[in-house]
Amino acid sequence: METVLKTVGLSKKYGSRYVVRGVNMTINKGDIYGFIGKNGAGKTTFMRVILGLSEPTEGSFELFGGISREEAPADAAAPDNGQNVLWRWQWRAMAASATVLKITAKENMKRFALLKGADANSIDGILEFVGLGDVGNKKAGKFSLGMKQRLGIAVALLGDPEFLVLDEPVNGLDPAGMKEVRDLIVKLNKERGITVLISSHLLDELSKIVTRYGIINNGVLVDELGAAEIKARGECKLRIVADDAEKAAELLKNAVGEAAITVNGHAIEISVGAERSAELNKLLVQNGVAVSALYVTTDGLEKYFIERVGG
Repeated sequence: METVLKTVGLSKKYGSRYVVRGVNMTINKGDIYGFIGKNGAGKTTFMRVILGLSEPTEGSFELFGGISREEAPADAAAPDNGQNVLWRWQWRAMAASATVLKITAKENMKRFALLKGADANSIDGILEFVGLGDVGNKKAGKFSLGMKQRLGIAVALLGDPEFLVLDEPVNGLDPAGMKEVRDLIVKLNKERGITVLISSHLLDELSKIVTRYGIINNGVLVDELGAAEIKARGECKLRIVADDAEKAAELLKNAVGEAAITVNGHAIEISVGAERSAELNKLLVQNGVAVSALYVTTDGLEKYFIERVGG
């Protein structure tokens, strides 16, 4: 399996204080790697170091099994038949704030294509891919926050990267915006084969897409493990969103017992396994309750995270 990112003893110190200390991380090709930790744990500083935006104090890192940015030749930013290590990872993290709000999405893309030496002919296809094909001529300042985030990702896709780094990409978004960005990340991974490193403090959102996790606490990477391991540690639950939650709850109590039901607005959480989802959905529909969403959740990630870093 190809290694996309490998860090060895990577540290960053400001003054006498270590913000990142001795991080040994491995991200393999095809991973959606969730990088989680409390606010101030060192996530953003670590990402800035691997992106070359900040110099490491100690340690080293390799990308695609090749040389680190510090060791790259001076002309490494130029594409070399898609094989140049630096070209394959450079420009991965483009925050929405990097876009110019007074010009259109297409004009933003053209500016960054020129800056990066990327093919401007790819712009329309990229905007279409991220769901902005019909608003390319609209000023970025008129975009919703979710659309700005997707434009930022579109900019990062110029040059056809293989590794995307995202720092809190759904922070501040409404549920619809979160889903749009989440679905786009999965689409990038599945359809374009892009490996993703994503940091977030929204554990429930991450748990829906991540394949491997790294947990950082006080600058130290305390664990790396797969999503399957996390899932196995938690309690499986069903979450149902219904138009008439009160009626739905009564029906479900008769089926699974009152103790297994928790109601929060239109959402109902049921402490039963996924194998009962079809049965319970059928029960509600047959009794005239419209179900707008039904999905399986687990408290494994939150539970394990708290165990490792504290509440």
